[in-house]
Amino acid sequence: MANRLTQIATRTGDDGTTGLGDGQRVPKDHLRIDAMGDVDELNSHLGVLLAEPLPEAVRELLVTIQHELFNLGGELCMPGHRLLQDEAVLRLDQALAEHNAALPRLMEFILPAGTRSASLAHVARTVARRAERAVVRLAAQEAVHPAPRQYLNRLSDLLFVLARVLNRANLDGLGGDDVYWRSERLARQQAGGEHTTD
Repeated sequence: MANRLTQIATRTGDDGTTGLGDGQRVPKDHLRIDAMGDVDELNSHLGVLLAEPLPEAVRELLVTIQHELFNLGGELCMPGHRLLQDEAVLRLDQALAEHNAALPRLMEFILPAGTRSASLAHVARTVARRAERAVVRLAAQEAVHPAPRQYLNRLSDLLFVLARVLNRANLDGLGGDDVYWRSERLARQQAGGEHTTD
C-alpha cells in the first residue's frame, strides 16, 4: 500500500496520470478513477447534507455511511484489496427496512423536492446511482468485489427513503410531506375521491 499523503501539490499528475494505492499509475480518465471520483463526490454531498439540521438518528447513520464510503473508495484505489465488508451492506438493508416501515405507502411518483435536507438527500441519491454505474462499468473490465456495487445500490435506495423521512421531520418548516408528481391519475383521485389498490 502506498504511503499516506504528506503533501497535496505533488505535480506528479501533470502528465495526465494519477497513482493508485498499490503504486501503479493510470490515466486520469481510467474507469477506476471515474468510479473513485463518483464515490468521492457522493461522500462530499453527504458532508453538505450533514451540515443541515437533521434528526439525530439520521445524522449518526450518515456519519457511519461516510466512513464506509471512504473504505469503498479505498478498495477501488487498491485493486485486489477488500476494505468494504458484507456487514456494511447488511447495515444499509437494516436501516432501509427500519426507516421505510415508518413511512406511509407512496400514492404516486414523488419529485426530488421539499425541505433543503430532503432535496440534498435526493441529489446524493442520484450521485450514488452514477457511482454504481461507474463501478458496474469498471467491473466489466477488471475484477471488483461485489460489495461496492451492492453498497451503492442499497445506499441510493436508502437516500430516497431518508429524503421522505427528512421531509416529514420538517426541521426547516418547508416540508411535512412528499412532493408528489402531478399526474393525471393523481389529479383524478384527488378531485373525485377515486381509490386504487395497485
